Amino acid sequence: MTYHPKSDFLRVMIERGFLADCTDYQGLDDAFAEGVVPGYIGFDATAASLHVGSLIQIMMLRWLQKCGGKPIVLMGGGTTKVGDPSGRDTERSLLTPEKIDENIAGIRQVFTSYVTFGEGAGDAVMLNNAEWLDGLKYLDFLRDIGRHFSINRMLSFESVKSRLDREQSLSFLEFNYMILQAYDFLELNRRYGCKLQMGGSDQWGNIVNGIDLTRRVLDHEIFGLTSPLLTTSDGKKMGKSQAGAVWLNAQMLSPYEFWQFWRNTTDADVGRFLKLYTELPLDECARLGALEGSEINHAKATLANEVTALLHGRAAAEAAEATAREVFEKGGVGEDLPTLTLSAAEIGEGIANTALFVQAGLAASGKEAKRLFAEGGARINDAVVTEPRLMTVEEISAGLKLTAGRKRHALVAVS
Repeated sequence: MTYHPKSDFLRVMIERGFLADCTDYQGLDDAFAEGVVPGYIGFDATAASLHVGSLIQIMMLRWLQKCGGKPIVLMGGGTTKVGDPSGRDTERSLLTPEKIDENIAGIRQVFTSYVTFGEGAGDAVMLNNAEWLDGLKYLDFLRDIGRHFSINRMLSFESVKSRLDREQSLSFLEFNYMILQAYDFLELNRRYGCKLQMGGSDQWGNIVNGIDLTRRVLDHEIFGLTSPLLTTSDGKKMGKSQAGAVWLNAQMLSPYEFWQFWRNTTDADVGRFLKLYTELPLDECARLGALEGSEINHAKATLANEVTALLHGRAAAEAAEATAREVFEKGGVGEDLPTLTLSAAEIGEGIANTALFVQAGLAASGKEAKRLFAEGGARINDAVVTEPRLMTVEEISAGLKLTAGRKRHALVAVS
């Protein structure tokens, strides 16, 4: 990146590794010099929580506010009814309006940890695109908005082209998604003065569509900025762990498990993740990321502490680290470990130890649990388990600690 920005926001985006591309560096820089820049990122409400894969976008909104901008968190109450085809091979399952509203309420909890909501010029707002999408009249929308879109151009966008190249079905419902997202930008600019849309680099086509549409309809100058699609150094997509999605809501993933996810970061990713997911000074991120051997474990613990503190609070981060120390260094149980609580009725005459590993989130399926057993990677109360068998109420009542690999643990209790 050779551009040297004047604004704090663009400087942070470039220096900390958030920026993949921008539609107009100079124009956006000038907009920040003129006053508060409202910027938005859209999040579809397909689950009751976002996962770690969305955290880079959440941090971008946080930095926008810290640098004097106004974050707009746009919830896709309307577009969730359609489904974004980007990066997908199949159509998303459709949710009821009630379930979408429930998911939005769950997602809002996370954002209160990262941005400050309020009525001030730089305070964050959470909006729902159902506000303008639910009342659209189809023929009016086709005449006023649809005429600005070229089918030839839409077919060239990666989110559509990749599906067609693989000869996988793309419904007309999903094909409309990019028009609706472009219309979101237009309405946000018209209603709230929004000047910037941000998103992952897979959203570039959708963002450019919104900019073009707004110029055509309102003759307003607005901007787009994308972040790189983040993968770990071994090529895995961010947001997934061996046991499934790394959720941001504490009700869906405990702070301890969240802390452990970051503590288990690959050595090569530590420096980069410190820059993206914490607010530590850049020179400190570089120093920690350059550590080698056993010293890199200190950097990983720092990463886990800082990321967990931002989301769940400093006390939760310290408790997670204390639990990890208790479990790993002293061989104890650790009071903060995630706990699976079962009733005697659920256990009945016995419950398979493989099922306990699955229900505790230490294996994604019974098949994976059996493989973990066969490879010697499963322990119950620190004793290696190699064979599936039934566990009785009495055994579980006496206290069980499940371990998968070296670093993932859970307790099982009887209610």
